[in-house]
Amino acid sequence: MKTDILIIGGGGSAVRAAIECRNKDVIIAVKGLFGKSGCTVMAEGGYNAVFNPKDSFKKHFYDTVKGGGFINNPKLVEILVKNAPKELLNLEKFGCLFDRDENGFIAQRPFGGQSFNRTCYCGDRTGHEIMRGLMEYISKFERIKILEDVMAIKLIVNNNRCYGAIFLDLKTGEIFPIFAKATILATGGSGQLYPVTSNPIQKVGDGFAIAYNEGTELIDMEMVQFHPTGIVGSGILVTEAVRGEGGILYNKNKERFMARYDKERMELSTRDIVARAIYKEIQEGRGVNGGVYLDVSHLPNEVIEKKLETMLKQFLKIGIDIRKEPMIVSPTAHHFMGGLRINEKCETNIEGLFACGEVTGGIHGANRLGGNALADTQVFGAIAGKSAKEFVENCEFEYINVEDLIKEFKEVNNLEGNLNLYNLIKDLKKVMWDYVSIVRCEEGLKKGLKKIEEIEKNIKYVKVSGIIDMQKYFELKNMITVAKLVTKSALYREESRGAHYREDYPESKEEWRGNIIIKDNKIWFEKVDYNVDEYLKRI
Repeated sequence: MKTDILIIGGGGSAVRAAIECRNKDVIIAVKGLFGKSGCTVMAEGGYNAVFNPKDSFKKHFYDTVKGGGFINNPKLVEILVKNAPKELLNLEKFGCLFDRDENGFIAQRPFGGQSFNRTCYCGDRTGHEIMRGLMEYISKFERIKILEDVMAIKLIVNNNRCYGAIFLDLKTGEIFPIFAKATILATGGSGQLYPVTSNPIQKVGDGFAIAYNEGTELIDMEMVQFHPTGIVGSGILVTEAVRGEGGILYNKNKERFMARYDKERMELSTRDIVARAIYKEIQEGRGVNGGVYLDVSHLPNEVIEKKLETMLKQFLKIGIDIRKEPMIVSPTAHHFMGGLRINEKCETNIEGLFACGEVTGGIHGANRLGGNALADTQVFGAIAGKSAKEFVENCEFEYINVEDLIKEFKEVNNLEGNLNLYNLIKDLKKVMWDYVSIVRCEEGLKKGLKKIEEIEKNIKYVKVSGIIDMQKYFELKNMITVAKLVTKSALYREESRGAHYREDYPESKEEWRGNIIIKDNKIWFEKVDYNVDEYLKRI
C-alpha cells in the first residue's frame, strides 16, 4: 500500500492536517474508530482564542509561557496565539457550532491561568462538536482514505528519511507496510501509562516510542500534566469548565482550601498548582473518600443544565445530582506537554516525518493551560498538513525492504513464556503512579527506573496468543520506552517547574530554565535564551 501522505492518528490534529493536504492522496490510519477514539472527541472545556478587543495576542502569549514555566518555545507559542482565532473560524466554516452570547458574538468563559476570558466552547462538549464538524467536512474529499483499527508498530526510516510505517491490523492480525512520501504523526499522548487517567485506552504513547526508536529528538518528557479533577476511582474527567463557571473546591472540613495555595486565582489557578493542592489535602488527611469536594450547587440550575450538561448527565448516572450536592474529585493523568521536538513547520529531525498535536513538545512548556490543547490541534494540524503537502511536491517514493521486519513481528504471536502480559502492564502502571506521578524525588525515581527495567527484561518471557495479545505486547514495549523517557528526564531535572514537582528540589531555579532533550539514549539540557519582555514587543 502506498500514498502521498500518511497520517497516523485520528483526532483533531490528524483530521485538520488531512483537510490541508486534501488535493494529495492521503491515508489516515487510526488505532481505534475514526472520530470516536482518541482525546479530541472527549475534550469538554473549550478552545482558547483572542477575539475580544480588550484581549490581545500579547496577553495570551504571556499567560501561556507563564503557565508553562517560561520554557515554552516562544516561536511556537506565537504561532499558536496568532493562528488560533483564524482556525476557530475555519472550524465554523467546516460546520462546527460554538456557543454565542446575547449579542451574537462567540461566547468565552474563564479558564485557569488566564488573564482574560478567552475560552470558546460548545457547552461542555466542545471536542465532540469539533470532531463532528471535522468528520462531516472531510467526508467530501475522495482522495482521503481512512483505515480504522490499525496500530503503527514501526516507522520505516532509512538514512534519516521516513518512508511510512508498518502496521498491525487489529481485526485480522495482518502486519503490513504503508509507504508514503511524507508521514505525519498525530498519535496523541500517553495517559494510559498511569492507572488513573482521563485518556482513552488507545493512548499508551505509541507515537513517542516509535519515533524515539528511529532517532527522533524528544523534548521535556518529564512534563506530565495531572488534571486536578477526575471522578474518584475512575479518573474520568471533570472538565475545568466546572471551575470556570464558578465551581468551588473544599475539603472534608468544608474549608475552601485553594486560598492556601493561590489566594488570588483560587480555583482558577493553573492545573499544576490545583492538582498539587488537592493531592496535599488528601495526603494530609483533609480529603474525603480519596478526593475533595467540587461544588456547583450554588449556581442556578439553568446554568448547570445548559453549560455543564454533560457533567450533569455523567454524575446523574452514578446517582449524584450536581445541582444539589457536590462531586468528589481527585487528580488524574491527563496531558503530556513533552513530545517530539518540532520546528515552526512541524518538521522533526527526521526528513519526511512531521508531527502535530499532543505527540509534540515545546508548545506548552512545563504546564498546559486548559483550552490551549484544542487550539493546538487545529493550528499545528493545519501547519503539518501544509508542510507535508509542500514536501511531497518534489519527491518520489522509495521502497525499503521490510519483509524481514514483518516476519520478525509475526513471530511475536509465537511467544510461549509463562509470564502474564497483562500483569506486567498493570505492574508498570503502578510503578509510574507510585514513583513518577504528581510528587517526585530522586530516591523514588531511581526505584521506579529500576522496576521499569526489570519489567522490560521480563517481556521476552510473556505468553502471546492471538491479535489482542499481539497488540498488548507492542503496547507494553512502547509504554516501557515512554516510561523510561519520562523517568530519566524527571531524574535529570533537579528542580520543580510546572507539572514536574521534585520534593527534594521544591524550587524553580533560573539555571534550569530550559529544555531537556533525549535522543538515542543520550540526554542533555539546553538553556532557554529568550527574554519574555523583549519577545512581547515583537508580537
